[in-house]
Amino acid sequence: MINVLIVDDDPMVAEFNKRYLKEINGFFLVGVAHSVNEATKIINNQKVDLVLLDIYMPGENGLTLLSKIRKEKIELDVILITAASDVDKIQTALRYGAVDYLIKPFEFERFHQALISYKEKFFILSQQSKMKQKDLDELFLVKQDELTATEPLKPLPKGLSKKTLTIVFNAIKGQGNHPFTTDEIAEITDISRVSIRKYLKFLNEIHVIDETLTYGIGRPLYSYMFNEENESILVQYE
Repeated sequence: MINVLIVDDDPMVAEFNKRYLKEINGFFLVGVAHSVNEATKIINNQKVDLVLLDIYMPGENGLTLLSKIRKEKIELDVILITAASDVDKIQTALRYGAVDYLIKPFEFERFHQALISYKEKFFILSQQSKMKQKDLDELFLVKQDELTATEPLKPLPKGLSKKTLTIVFNAIKGQGNHPFTTDEIAEITDISRVSIRKYLKFLNEIHVIDETLTYGIGRPLYSYMFNEENESILVQYE
């Protein structure tokens, strides 16, 4: 198992990242810290392999923690998950050895991609003492579109029907390039929100729609966007 520490001053965001992490096999959450000081204590007292790190926090920011980790030569990796989108912070994080950088808000698929890619590298590198250039190239140069192109057809989940899938998809397609919510599709189709969520989850998993989690006042909001490039995938479910 890969031991993970989540560092984010927003309890709600930290909770969502925690839930996301639970959906991916191979990772174990060792703790959640809401400041650099809390994170430092956990890192000094527990085995941590990977830190999911925010930049904007009260007091010392995430880049300060990343700098300390590198200066003290602590053997762990860092993925930035932050609203910081300015190039200087991105460059600083990469120069300090961040293995990935996710800008909030992001889709679960991007989070999943970052963790799966990290897990693959982590286990391969931890089991080898030497590697050939060919093996390194396969590990670091593989394209994500090549990975998704070889994915087997995901079966229609139990409880979902092809007929209703078509109804839901037609409602989604009618939204064009505009984002939409579960409630909007439920109203258009006259299908319950619970059922619509199941269909949207499936369509997101097969990349026909893209999911975005928006943080604002109150509870985070999921919105979706039709991915026209992958519409042909649905032909396999007719």
